[in-house]
Amino acid sequence: MGHGSSGLRRIVREVAKFGAVGGAGLLVNLVVFNVVRHLTELPVVRASVIATVVAIIFNYIGFRYFTYRDRDKSGRTKELTLFLLFSVVGLVIENGILYAATYGFGWDSPLQSNIFKFVGIGIATLFRFWSYRSWVFKTLPAREAVASAESFLEEAEQAASSKPTRPKQRVL
Repeated sequence: MGHGSSGLRRIVREVAKFGAVGGAGLLVNLVVFNVVRHLTELPVVRASVIATVVAIIFNYIGFRYFTYRDRDKSGRTKELTLFLLFSVVGLVIENGILYAATYGFGWDSPLQSNIFKFVGIGIATLFRFWSYRSWVFKTLPAREAVASAESFLEEAEQAASSKPTRPKQRVL
């Protein structure tokens, strides 16, 4: 298989791992949101922010040690800072949608709150996937270079083996 298909397999694997951690984080987020909402007198958006923060912590651990465990670990302080920065942007996206639904449109029943919380998580997840893979959990340059070189060599071998060989002509 060529370089394109191995790159596609890598991204599919990454999306699957991101989805597994994100799916578990979604459950953590929604469970904590509903528990806090129903067991306390906190307003809906505050309960949601608490749930989002718990999910961010859960997700960092999952992304660092499962999804992106093979990525560069040399700059943990920078990684964590960027993760928190992009997570806060995701938190604003997620809870901004819930805030608009609750206070802008008056949709604050438990079902409506969960629907808009879920929609907010979905939109924020797209942003988080892009930002985490682009800025936070960067690939190691050496691994990318090795993978690229291996793909190039495989393609060169395939091209060489598929060319018909001509008999060498003798020059007298």
